[in-house]
Amino acid sequence: MSNDMHLSGQKNFVTIEEHILGQQRSHPTATGSFSWLLSGITLAARIISAKVRRAGILEVLGEAGDINVHGEQQQKLDILANKTIEQCLGYRGNVGILASEELDHPKVMSGSNGKYVVIFDPLDGSSNIDVNVSVGTIFAIFERDTSNFNGDDPMSDVLQQGHRQLAAGYIVYGSSTVLTYTTGEGVHMFTLDPTVGGFILAQENVRMPETGKMFSVNEGNWNSFPRGIQEYLKWCKSEAAGPYTARYIGSLVADFHRTLLRGGI
Repeated sequence: MSNDMHLSGQKNFVTIEEHILGQQRSHPTATGSFSWLLSGITLAARIISAKVRRAGILEVLGEAGDINVHGEQQQKLDILANKTIEQCLGYRGNVGILASEELDHPKVMSGSNGKYVVIFDPLDGSSNIDVNVSVGTIFAIFERDTSNFNGDDPMSDVLQQGHRQLAAGYIVYGSSTVLTYTTGEGVHMFTLDPTVGGFILAQENVRMPETGKMFSVNEGNWNSFPRGIQEYLKWCKSEAAGPYTARYIGSLVADFHRTLLRGGI
């Protein structure tokens, strides 16, 4: 069988850039500004993925010696990932405010009247990376209040209701790097192909199974759980429930990614 015949049975490759532009074309009034912002996030994801895979060689494992706003020890990779996202989005003049778990306060971009607010956790689960556990980036995009472009009250732009998100997603850095995002028109997954350095569409319009037989919770915190939660978890492990199987990685992105694909709690 010739190579041409073999390839003819395969699906066409769609890059994340092509997919974003395809969605843009469905909005006749779109200017491309939002697509330009999303391209900055995909660039950051590629850079962070490369850093994570070479973390041991680059000597960026371990604690940085600082505490973030949540009282957690900052990891060296937290700071590196945060800086990467700032650099990839800061160049784009349409970004007005950045808010990160690793920043004490929202950052108003200097000289920018950008209308978008990007909120992110640059590297969730980073304390586990030295034992090769999957980690990830979480992001959400909002539109800025046009009456607040002077930057006097960036918190009012950051603390918006969830239903006002323009887009949201995550990147999981595991055996492969997978970027999942939505703009309210379906959930789409892309896998980073290291041979070409780009994200390729893997699954379109992903839907979580209606049923699942796994639950994900840190039972080490059992004593602090409300009684109702404790009773529910006991039921999950009972014969009456099936029972459910416990699956807990300790990285929110990795646990959520599995639950999205396989169902569960």
